[in-house]
Amino acid sequence: MKLKPLMPSLREKKRYIAFEVKTEGKITFSETKNAIEDKMKEFVGTLGMANAGPIFLKDWKDNRGIVRVNTKYVDHTKASLALIKEVNGKKVKIQSLNVSGIIDKLRKRYF
Repeated sequence: MKLKPLMPSLREKKRYIAFEVKTEGKITFSETKNAIEDKMKEFVGTLGMANAGPIFLKDWKDNRGIVRVNTKYVDHTKASLALIKEVNGKKVKIQSLNVSGIIDKLRKRYF
């Protein structure tokens, strides 16, 4: 038995947040991803993080990346990004560049 796909009106709405990590030198994608996940757990909690559903896309270039979140948790995610001060002993500043509902718009502009 095959399951029917969800109707578009029942699917979760999503937004894409482009962010930039400002630091001395380079920083890896996995280090940044772990730091963001830890700070989101601390800021919004485990349940809030589950509701936000952050998914990190593989677009990583020049310390820039994209994270996909639920529309209701865009502000929580941006606040979590702003609260990160250190990643693996390196001082960092993570700045959200733009929020979009279309991923291609962010890819053209920042990657």
